[in-house]
Amino acid sequence: MDGLATTLDRSSFAAIAQLTSGQSPATLAQSFSDWWTHILCSPGRQLQLAAKGGRKLMRLADYAMRSASGSDHEPAIDPLPQDRRFADAAWKRHPFDLIEQAFLLQQQWWHAATTGVSGVTGHHEAIVEFATRQMLDMVSPTNFIPTNPVLQQRILETGGQCLVEGARFFCDDLERLVRGEPAAGTEAYRVGEKVAATAGKVVFRNRVMELIQYAPATETVRPEPILIVPAWIMKYYILDLSPENSLIRWLVGQGYTVFCISWHNPDSADRDLDMEDYRLLGPMAAVDVIQAITGTEKIHAAGYCIGGTLLAITAAAMARDEDKRLASVTLFAALTEFSEPGELGLFIDEAEINLIDAMMWARGFLDSSQMGGAFQMLRSNDLVWSRILSTYLMGEREPMTDLIAWNADGTRMPYAMHAQYLRRLFLDNDLAEGRYEAGGHPVSLSGLRMPIFMVGTETDHVAPWRSTHKLHMLTGAEIRFVLTSGGHNAGIVSEPGHPHRHFRVATRMQDGPAPGPDTWLERAELREGSWWPEWSSWLGSHSGKAAAPPSMGAPERNYPPLGDAPGRYVLER
Repeated sequence: MDGLATTLDRSSFAAIAQLTSGQSPATLAQSFSDWWTHILCSPGRQLQLAAKGGRKLMRLADYAMRSASGSDHEPAIDPLPQDRRFADAAWKRHPFDLIEQAFLLQQQWWHAATTGVSGVTGHHEAIVEFATRQMLDMVSPTNFIPTNPVLQQRILETGGQCLVEGARFFCDDLERLVRGEPAAGTEAYRVGEKVAATAGKVVFRNRVMELIQYAPATETVRPEPILIVPAWIMKYYILDLSPENSLIRWLVGQGYTVFCISWHNPDSADRDLDMEDYRLLGPMAAVDVIQAITGTEKIHAAGYCIGGTLLAITAAAMARDEDKRLASVTLFAALTEFSEPGELGLFIDEAEINLIDAMMWARGFLDSSQMGGAFQMLRSNDLVWSRILSTYLMGEREPMTDLIAWNADGTRMPYAMHAQYLRRLFLDNDLAEGRYEAGGHPVSLSGLRMPIFMVGTETDHVAPWRSTHKLHMLTGAEIRFVLTSGGHNAGIVSEPGHPHRHFRVATRMQDGPAPGPDTWLERAELREGSWWPEWSSWLGSHSGKAAAPPSMGAPERNYPPLGDAPGRYVLER
């Protein structure tokens, strides 16, 4: 009966997860119940909100009278700096200016109504505020023909052809979705031709990853090779996009021998792969292969996103076991402390993990579309509604770029690994609190003593920079921390010459006091341009003198080249 009961429960939760795209209705119901109950028990708060509503109506009426008289068009409220929905001058014309102002004032009131209510738990408050914002974004006047002057003007200019074109785009996208085909335009960025095209060889393969060694581009190279551990939530070639913005190609051109892991895209047969399998068959196996091929004693290791988290675990386990092969560790937008994961934490609690666990249990993996939906909700204005407006109503497809094409090339995550990752790291914060086990024994980030280079990005919704910065509190190692403009992906893909880029940088010396993020921000030096040269210079200061490059693979040590880069695994869909 126990087995039958478990199977029935998991099947039920899996069905619910499919209907709700992995979002827990229980969490939503609990959150709104918590908020509503405390609102009802707070007459003072009700009075405050009523007064706020009255003041906003008066501000709107005052603006309407000033606008009608033509004497003063000073707005009653301005959009938030990141809100570009009402930027067009058409929104300043009557009556659309009133529609915009009414919406923004209402949006501001709802933010006040859903935050700061006494007694509501922080997690529930964040969910209520987020869900309310999603509903308001859905009914924004920009989304409807009668209330959007820009859209009306577009319809007039095209004689309604934009709606016909938008309908055609919608049908095409729907057909592609049903057939499981990639988004329109991605065929212009074929993997191995236009992107992921840096010359190299696959020198090792196991059931989890392929290891790519890139061909040297200089006569001499630094003796310490660089191992890149990308996230398996994404294809590795985010770091090897087009030649002009490929970090891997740029590193090779700076005189480094570069190796990169290309993860296998798991399916139901890989359901039992866990974090320990990824550690042993991923970076640990790669370190052994790189050492055998190059003969080096030391290796620079760099990890991105969840790959950086895995690298930090690997480095801590190596330090515990007195394995000193890592010359340095670099972390790109990677969390090691998970108590404040930003808005991504909205999707992490017991009810959510129970639902996601059941959904993965039924299929053996988490599909990329299910992960992508959560990330899109975090920035629904930019990633959902604005694209629906421009594509299906304006009849204008967003130009395809290498970064957008890469983002459409999704991956899956195996059941055991992702369940473990969500619970042990996000929910329980085991790594930062010393409970996470690797090789059967706990690891501690305090054991990291090698130099560390960290990159946070200013507008990161996945790994907020103030959370990545917390590694300062967990280890006494030397940390050079860079905060760059951009988000989780665009901030990392920030090649020299990219316009409108800047970064801040400061170093906490070994065993020095750990600055808080605000203190660090005050002390950090602001520089214009890309952070890539800063990293290369830092790597050079921790590297030996340049010498002849190693061979591509090592057949004599049973590591012959298995084929050209980018290999087989990156092509798996």
